[in-house]
Amino acid sequence: MQSRPVRNCLLEEAKAIQSTAEKIDPDQVQKALELLHNCFQKRSKIIITGVGKSGIVSRKIAATFSSIGLMSLYLNPLDALHGDLGIVSKDDVCILLSNSGETEEIISLLPHLKKRRISIIAIVGRKTSTLATSSDVYLDASVDREVCPLNLAPTASTAVAMAIGDALAVSWMEKENISSDDFAINHPSGSLGKKLTLRIFEVMIPLKKIHSLEPNTTFFEIISAITNDGIGSVCIVDPQNPKKLIGLITDGDLRRTLSSKMEEKWSEIKAEDFMSKDPITISPVALANSAFKIMEKNPKKSVSVLPVINEKDELLGILRMHDLIKRGLDG
Repeated sequence: MQSRPVRNCLLEEAKAIQSTAEKIDPDQVQKALELLHNCFQKRSKIIITGVGKSGIVSRKIAATFSSIGLMSLYLNPLDALHGDLGIVSKDDVCILLSNSGETEEIISLLPHLKKRRISIIAIVGRKTSTLATSSDVYLDASVDREVCPLNLAPTASTAVAMAIGDALAVSWMEKENISSDDFAINHPSGSLGKKLTLRIFEVMIPLKKIHSLEPNTTFFEIISAITNDGIGSVCIVDPQNPKKLIGLITDGDLRRTLSSKMEEKWSEIKAEDFMSKDPITISPVALANSAFKIMEKNPKKSVSVLPVINEKDELLGILRMHDLIKRGLDG
């Protein structure tokens, strides 16, 4: 028997998610978002639970909610009935997942949650099920059939349930105006953490480690400075104020000057003759990852070096693309 192409299976799951988007009740969604909002305002918890594959989806939804600032955790329903129900407290919200809406462990939890007057959001596949009719909010996660050829293995149903969880998270973020800085609080490590938290002053080469030359510096002195420090550029500063940037020379500027000037003229060239007089700069407190956008999207030419200037218009150092990549940032 020839199997269906993977592409077709993916399209079937996508179709199931699209169908859910078309039939989900906006009033029920709004009620769910209001409950999440109340949880956030009261700093209470969102308890998410399910059995089997629904339990795995529950863990993912809980992890996503926690990552955006909603205090969430997965509760194993069997453990809940044997003592872990003690983590559920007043003002918490429970999200219960069950495709059938009749999962024994989930249904057994309902009376104990209601005793605690906990608001319940059901992500469930049957509108007439015990879980759906016993919940404060019902989100329709029903599917016509599973992608599984036997219509048994949870496939389309789990994809839909996870998509509903993601959609709630994203809608809540937009509703609460969650910023990159807010998001960064919960992502301090790894590549994502660096993109969200690493600042220019943590990556730049400080002023004391770079060559700062004056406008009348000779061409050969500039070549020597760029060669010796290995940074690939030199800053040209005001002779009366060594922290006042007036120009930038990169090794690219050197090459272009060498190719455009006759050799006998090289000794007459000064820094002021070929420096970039209005170089693109960056603030020391800007996110390091934002430097990539400045460097890569410059309409005039490719930029691999940015002078770092503070709010007092003082030169603090140099930022190189090489150093960003070395720190694990890739744009």
